[in-house]
Order: sequence, then structure tokens, then C-alpha cells
Amino acid sequence: MQVKAITKYIRISPRKVRRVIDLIRGKKAGQALTELKFMQWRGAEPVAKTLRSAMANAEQKNADAEGMKIKKAVVDCGPTLKRTEPVAMGRANIIRKRTSHITIELSDE
Repeated sequence: MQVKAITKYIRISPRKVRRVIDLIRGKKAGQALTELKFMQWRGAEPVAKTLRSAMANAEQKNADAEGMKIKKAVVDCGPTLKRTEPVAMGRANIIRKRTSHITIELSDE
């Protein structure tokens, strides 16, 4: 059985979240959640929240959420918020505030 959880529009760049996702991909959900709890990176918190949501979805279908493996974990780019910053000689720089979409799929196979 497969269950899935998606979190959209997280205000953190996808690059920062991908390095966290790469560490937990393919592990058991319970073990991955423990590792995320002790990670220092800022991207660990939204990934842990999405993983807990996927585990809750598995429990709704009467499956062993702790023993399921992370089959698929993907981070996609969301819309980029653009802000301007004044610089010398009346010009402006664009500051890109990136967002992420996190998808985690659990499987018991």
C-alpha cells in the first residue's frame, strides 16, 4: 500500500530542503523521523512535518506507519516572490524569495 503527503508553498529555497530529503530517502519512516528531529538544518522541520502527515495518512488506512519505507521524496520549486532592493545610482536589484513544494510517498513493500 502507498500513502502520500504534499506540503506546498514552504518559504525556504528548494536547494536547502533537497539536502535534507537526500539523507532520508529510502529509509524507514520511524528512523527518518528520529534523524530529522536531531538535524540542525532549517529544512528539516518542514520535511518532518510532511513525513508525520504521510504517517498519519498511513494510520488512517490501518497500516504500520513506523515500518513503512520512504519510497519517493521530492522537492519541487514553487512560485518565486520578487522584491527590489535599492542600490547605487538609482538602480534596483531583484531579491528572489524562493518557495518549495515537498512530496513524500511511503510504501510498505
